[in-house]
Amino acid sequence: MVDLYYIEDDPDIACTVKEYLEQKDFKVTICATLTQAKQAFKMHVPALVLLDWNMPDGHGDRMCRWIRGSWRELPIIFLTVRGDSRDIVSSFENGADDYVVKPFSLEVLHSRILALLRRTGNVSEQYLSCDGIRIDRNRRSVSCRSEELSLSAAEYQLLLYLMENKGKTVTREKILEQVWDVNGNYVNNNTLTVTMKRLRDKLGQPACLKTVRSVGYRMEETI
Repeated sequence: MVDLYYIEDDPDIACTVKEYLEQKDFKVTICATLTQAKQAFKMHVPALVLLDWNMPDGHGDRMCRWIRGSWRELPIIFLTVRGDSRDIVSSFENGADDYVVKPFSLEVLHSRILALLRRTGNVSEQYLSCDGIRIDRNRRSVSCRSEELSLSAAEYQLLLYLMENKGKTVTREKILEQVWDVNGNYVNNNTLTVTMKRLRDKLGQPACLKTVRSVGYRMEETI
């Protein structure tokens, strides 16, 4: 199932599109404001974004620039009103991949979504996030509160493994096995303790990175 965010303030249009696309095996999350959409991004990055141009708390071009600041390859389709060529030009200037003019047929929208996903693939798998901590797997980069961090190889692999298992408690033994031993590097518990301390310091002691006493660690959303 492919998940997408539909940023649209008209509840009738949003529900109609949601019902149709969910019949086509999409998971659709509706965001009625740009603020709500930004909060949703902090929890999860979708495979694609449908973005209405006129929103109650701003224009879609602002949201598009915000998305591109952190998720450069994420597919975005603008929904614009018929006849307003300025919106169409601006949508591409601000990073949109495609646009669909309102009123649109659901079949046309569906075909444009499929065509864009064929070109881009499921980009959402490239990104992991938790409480404002973000990993871009392709670039092997980590940012926290929009500031890019410099992590050692071990710190990056440790964070990546915890993020890949977000919401699950992973044991110290499993971490040592997956982060170090799988590469043929023998280490002991003290190595993990020191690496975890350095990682926490660089991340600013995040509440989402929890110690499960006598067991291991867990990454989970707190906001």
